[in-house]
Amino acid sequence: MAKSDITGRRKLKAQNVSHSNIKTKRWQNINIQRRRVWVPELGRFVSLMLTTRDIRTIDKIGVVKYAKRHGVSL
Repeated sequence: MAKSDITGRRKLKAQNVSHSNIKTKRWQNINIQRRRVWVPELGRFVSLMLTTRDIRTIDKIGVVKYAKRHGVSL
């Protein structure tokens, strides 16, 4: 299943809406990437399934701080 290891985000239910306003169900998939992230506190790499938004935030604040924000231990 496509799911972020830190935030737990997964695909969402959505609707296609036609010109005549007929609504049909569909899935909105999230952009999941498998990444090896260096954790300096542990001194090793950790493989994680992350959304692209997770990756951008980890680049900005760091993986340990981001995991702590979401209550996940590495």
